[in-house]
Amino acid sequence: MEAAVVDPGSKLLKAGPAIPDQAPSMIIPNQMKRMLDDGSINDNSSSEDTIVDPVVRGLIRDWDAMEDLLHHVLYTGLGWEMGNEGQILFTDPLCTPKAVREQLVQLMFETFNISGFYASEQAVLSLYAVGRISGCTVDIGHGKIDIAPVIEGAVQHIASRRFEIGGMDLTKLLAEELGKSNPLVNIKMSDIEKIKEQYSCCAEDELAYEKTKNSCQTEQHTLPDGQVITIGREKYTVGEALFQPSILGLEAHGIVEQLVRCISTVSSDNHRQLLENTVLCGGTASMTGFEERFQKEAGLCSSAVRPALIKPPEYMPENLSMYSAWVGGAILAKVVFPQNQHVTKADYDETGPSVVHRKCF
Repeated sequence: MEAAVVDPGSKLLKAGPAIPDQAPSMIIPNQMKRMLDDGSINDNSSSEDTIVDPVVRGLIRDWDAMEDLLHHVLYTGLGWEMGNEGQILFTDPLCTPKAVREQLVQLMFETFNISGFYASEQAVLSLYAVGRISGCTVDIGHGKIDIAPVIEGAVQHIASRRFEIGGMDLTKLLAEELGKSNPLVNIKMSDIEKIKEQYSCCAEDELAYEKTKNSCQTEQHTLPDGQVITIGREKYTVGEALFQPSILGLEAHGIVEQLVRCISTVSSDNHRQLLENTVLCGGTASMTGFEERFQKEAGLCSSAVRPALIKPPEYMPENLSMYSAWVGGAILAKVVFPQNQHVTKADYDETGPSVVHRKCF
């Protein structure tokens, strides 16, 4: 049985057997609904009371919900059998606290009785997915942005940066903007999310975005309840916020400048290697026009060496940026488990959860 690879994001969980040249067999929303003891949902509660997010801004926050989600993924989704559990590799987001790693390995061995465990950082895995061991990942997820320089397979944590903004904040921004232009329409956040995925894009540059103030083609969009809204400049504002965070009310540099600043704190000997092997990943990075805008901003930046994006190999699945950490995990699983570099049940029984820090790095 192939090892399972699980990448639990803030919005989507990606899971599947470790087959690197295929997309993960499961890509499911990880948001759950709280059930009553009799298995029903309390219709009298507000939706916020019944919704459970196991992962918030990249990190596991609700362990009971995560246990239920993993039970569904492993036994129903991947077809594991009780008493014949296999090996599993998890992706670790940047800045994962030690206590979270220990709790995860404890859950897997003591509750799921797995035979082997490994975890590796998402930044390293996203580079593996494009055939690199050194470079810099810019991961724009649903709940956070991680910028991580990686040298010879090791994340340079001192130079890495995490920003507590992501796709969910862009969804809220779009809701505000659409509220201004369509004041008589009450739009559900779930519909806003779908509108963002369908329409949001990046202007060619800052000047092109400014021009949308005076002239911007509008589109009519019909909501599920039949109401019609107008979408115009708002679709560009979502993408522009990544390059001008002041739109979100933040005093911060745009994403390309943040990347250059992160790498400037690493030894200058590595600047070229890191900047010329930049990988974009995360669902938000697949926004229409984002890659082209990123490249254009990179060409204008002040550093001596300018960021250059790595294209994934042609044999890799389409939309690789959306699950590159999972693909990298599938590649790594093909190495660590056959070569016995993983945490075994005997390792866990002997040392306890802290063994994860010694064997997974």
